Amino acid sequence: MNDTRPSPDALLKAARREGRGRLKIFLGAAPGVGKTFEMLREGAELLRSGTDVVAGVIETHGRADTDRLTAPFEILPRAKIEHGAHTLEEFDLDAMLARHPKVALIDEFAHTNAPGSRHPKRWQDIEELREAGIDVLSTLNIQHVESLNDVVAGFTRVRVRETVPDAVLDDAEIEVVDVPPDELIARLKEGKVYIPAEATRALGHFFSKSNLSALRELALRRAAQTVDRHLLDHVASLGESGTWAGGERLVVAVGDQPGSDVLIRSAKRLADALHASWTAVVVETPRSATLSAPARARMAAALDLATGLGATIATVPAGSVLEGLCAHIREARATAVVIGKSRRSWWFELRHGSVVDRLVRALDGVAIHVVPVAEASETRRETPTTRPILARGSAIGLAFVAASTALSQLLLPVVGADAIDLLYLLPVIATATLYGLRSSLIASVGAALAYNFFFLPPLYTLTITDPHNVVTLTVFVIVAVVASQLAGQVRREANVGARTATENAALAAFGQRLAGVSDENGTATATCEEIAALLGVSTILLANRDGRHVAIAAAPSMVELSPIDTAAAEWAFDRGEVTGRDSGTLTASEWQFHPLKTALGVLGVLGVAREGGDPIPADKRVLFATLVGQAALAHERLQLEAQAREVNALKQRDDLRATLLSSIGHDLKTPLTAVVAAADELAVAHGASPATATLKSEARRLRRVFDDLVEMTRIEAGALVVKREATDLTDAVAAAARDLRAELARHRLVLDVPPTLPLVEADPRMLHHVLINLLGNAAKFAPPDTDIVIEGRRTPDGLTLGVLDQGPGLPIGGEAHLFDRFTRVDGDDRSGGTGLGLAIVQGFAHAMGLSVSAANREQGGSAFVVAWPNALIRRTGSE
Repeated sequence: MNDTRPSPDALLKAARREGRGRLKIFLGAAPGVGKTFEMLREGAELLRSGTDVVAGVIETHGRADTDRLTAPFEILPRAKIEHGAHTLEEFDLDAMLARHPKVALIDEFAHTNAPGSRHPKRWQDIEELREAGIDVLSTLNIQHVESLNDVVAGFTRVRVRETVPDAVLDDAEIEVVDVPPDELIARLKEGKVYIPAEATRALGHFFSKSNLSALRELALRRAAQTVDRHLLDHVASLGESGTWAGGERLVVAVGDQPGSDVLIRSAKRLADALHASWTAVVVETPRSATLSAPARARMAAALDLATGLGATIATVPAGSVLEGLCAHIREARATAVVIGKSRRSWWFELRHGSVVDRLVRALDGVAIHVVPVAEASETRRETPTTRPILARGSAIGLAFVAASTALSQLLLPVVGADAIDLLYLLPVIATATLYGLRSSLIASVGAALAYNFFFLPPLYTLTITDPHNVVTLTVFVIVAVVASQLAGQVRREANVGARTATENAALAAFGQRLAGVSDENGTATATCEEIAALLGVSTILLANRDGRHVAIAAAPSMVELSPIDTAAAEWAFDRGEVTGRDSGTLTASEWQFHPLKTALGVLGVLGVAREGGDPIPADKRVLFATLVGQAALAHERLQLEAQAREVNALKQRDDLRATLLSSIGHDLKTPLTAVVAAADELAVAHGASPATATLKSEARRLRRVFDDLVEMTRIEAGALVVKREATDLTDAVAAAARDLRAELARHRLVLDVPPTLPLVEADPRMLHHVLINLLGNAAKFAPPDTDIVIEGRRTPDGLTLGVLDQGPGLPIGGEAHLFDRFTRVDGDDRSGGTGLGLAIVQGFAHAMGLSVSAANREQGGSAFVVAWPNALIRRTGSE
């Protein structure tokens, strides 16, 4: 029977949405598809219909058609935010809340707000507006979705830093603004997206046709997922049945039959073809307890394969396979089911029926994909443990029958022979409840024979002469068998329910115990003890200690791993794969090792072993996977807490260092200036001498060090004021070389900066400081009597200015870290200075909109290159 009651979770979601503003996002595959245009067009329609619409932030990017659409709207002035010496403009959240329109138009949903804003992200501003009951229209490109950020970066080679959580999109209405790639490329070439110079560069990189096609597919698919989720929430809140296939959802039924691997692979191929999520479900019935060891092994192998192929694993307790499978399919609202069907005899089909046929009749609107699998040669057997249970149950059942016979003889004068048959139902039901169906059937036969022998004439024979007694005995046998079957079924289902409740309680207790420990050893001990107790296995947990993997906890006692066990554990650490017994790697090991994988990597390896059996039985795979997941999360929590403490300590140290640098830089700069002035006066009064020259040179060098300290403090405080001017690089390089003539005296300075280079946009003071630091590093780094080359070149992407030396070069792999604060390696500023010179170079370059990089030269030495984009180059008449 379908449960048509509304889902409580869906009702809670609907209740939370009541009173909140509606969010509609115009989603595009790339810039230039017309998201802002569509947002303004819909806003204009709302305005014409009488809705109160206010524009909070509109980014027209200079497009005339888009700019014309803003004319009808009330545009909210932007807030002024002071950031150091800068005044930045941002969306005025408080003004919009005070104005409180019905609808707000706010462009660029993923935008990062300026420092000092109430929220770091614009989407958080929009959430606050929604909480106030204001509807919002906004725009977003698909590459800004958090879950797709890595996917997009993988094929575009461009990683965006501004992302929005997927959960925000799940609560929004999505409208895809779609433009075919060829049309978007044509718009780009016509200058409708970027200025021509930037458009040419974009066409060769991000806006290639293959990239745009892939982004377009991602946008359409992400919108379809959101629509599908909204649809499911809606129908769940109404309690309506059916699949409501807004998106494909696949379920594969995994059983104990041979050929389950074929079934799993078929489901994987179908899921890939449908772009569908898929679940491998095992229905745990009372029959599961009687499965043979080979059948359990097949089921476990199928679940392992499904997990490896990306399926979600689910175990459903139910009275029958059909009941559990239909319940899960309806709950998951699956659109397709993959199920195996083995060849069975007509007699088997007549007695047991076909699950596939009944599934087809039970499900409406669900595609059933049937995969032929091999016939099961054996699915269950009587094990040495089940035979004594059957014998004991049958004996006790017959004893119950004997007791009922004695009681019936005593009650015969009182109740008469016609009521005696009802007394014989008591031992049958009691036996079925206590020992199951098979024992109760034997008790049923014994009860029928006893009733016939002792109470049906002729007495004390098994002969029946009266037709009325034949009917009575026949009805009694039927009632006894049916009653025993029903009682046995209730008992089996109760056992399944009790086992499920026990496992859930064990998981809850395990989670509470993990939450109560705050160190790695305590967490490892709790993990080993709980899993050992719940699954009846031996456990050991290994962690990384100074590059070595050592055992830190075990249960029931610590054991010594053999070399093959250690190798399997090392493999699990290095590859993040299950290894050891019953796995695909190093199966000679007595242990099976499972990595505790998290977003931080493999934090540990859990080993399990069972003497004389599978480490993890098939019916415990889902429980074990859940336990391992909880253990991994507990270890991840400890790691994150430790990292948070380290980050806090580093922050305090950095704050102290910044305070110290600021104090030293400001307090010592004034007396140092006086020392330099005194040295100049001594040189004038007493003439030049080696001591005076050394005093002047070292005083100036020390002043540059303190200048570095002051500038670094300003960079970290965000107090830089950039004043760009048209700058001639020839003059800038000459001025820097002139100020460093003493340091460069032992080298040959080669100026290769063509005078035909165009003027660049730069802050002259900052650029001078950048060149001073780079030339000073080269002078200290390169051996005497070698060339230091300053090389300027025009490139298709802009203009570069490089400082090249002939020293030993940079450490391999460490080029990117050279620009970190206080980084010092062999040579120049990085060995004898403060370790701030290159950090200041990068800070000034970024402030001016430039990039700086370091690399080794093929002919030996290092190269530091400052690059100007085309946007910061003054065009000349020849360009």
